[in-house]
Amino acid sequence: MQKNPNLAIVIVTFKRQELLKLLLDSIQALHTHPAALVVVDNENSAETKQIVESTVLTGTEVHYVPMLENTGGSGGFSKGMEVAYGLDTDWIWMMDDDVKIFPESLEELAPWLDKAVKNNTLAVQIRRKNYDGSDFYWQYDFKNHLGIPNPIAPSGFAEGESFKKINTMCFEGGLFHHDLVKQIGLPDNRFFIYWDDTIYGYLASKVTQPVLINETLMARTRPLENIKIGRIRKLNSTSDVTRYYIMRNRGYMAHYFKLNGDYKPLVFTFGTFLTFSKEVIRLVFVKEKMKSLKILLKGMKDGKKLRKDKTWQPMPKL
Repeated sequence: MQKNPNLAIVIVTFKRQELLKLLLDSIQALHTHPAALVVVDNENSAETKQIVESTVLTGTEVHYVPMLENTGGSGGFSKGMEVAYGLDTDWIWMMDDDVKIFPESLEELAPWLDKAVKNNTLAVQIRRKNYDGSDFYWQYDFKNHLGIPNPIAPSGFAEGESFKKINTMCFEGGLFHHDLVKQIGLPDNRFFIYWDDTIYGYLASKVTQPVLINETLMARTRPLENIKIGRIRKLNSTSDVTRYYIMRNRGYMAHYFKLNGDYKPLVFTFGTFLTFSKEVIRLVFVKEKMKSLKILLKGMKDGKKLRKDKTWQPMPKL
């Protein structure tokens, strides 16, 4: 049996104990266990604490991290990475609470991560399955000037293609090397939800070459309403809270692009229009369409205000 990598798994959870239990059960079922497990609880729930502390993992440091308030996925992942970074593991594997991983995952990952370090590739993304077992399509090619993912990037891997070079990351299954975190700092907790992992992957791409590997090691455990677009692509439903932050957080996105010389105001504004248009299409899932439309407009207005904030500063380096 291959030796598992020196790796910490970071999970962020909020009021989804049943799904968290499914994920922790899948981690218990791993052929080899990680060096550390960090569970950030945005609910600060006694039930969640009990579930985490009852998880039996051989040779694994288990850390339950309750938050004083709900900091969203962004705050949770930032805190979780901070705790994992302090444990000095080589790699940090991020995931939401509504996924499960497959028993052979760490053995499958080990050679990839060894190769990644040799090639100075300090950010690795895995492939995932949808709840129904179909392949999950993730938009791995990010168009920086527009501030949107490329919706027509090829979904599959060509014959013999083992990885794709990418310029963004996703906290649902993204792996980050300790040395990368040291260079670019922690994810920005101010996003609350949405675009935080996109921007963290963007920042990573400025100092290393992130890759999407042709290994499916994770599956979603929560069904979502969706509109099927083609054979693999799907447009999932979302909530009004998410709608707001999708638009508002483009203000933070613009500031990071400005810092790195990738901000073109007119092009970015067009990208905001395209993002807004996509969210309007998603209103097909919503009963109170006018209410949701107002929330989208408020998010766009607040994002514009953030974009003009001259006092804004990036997350400090470690």
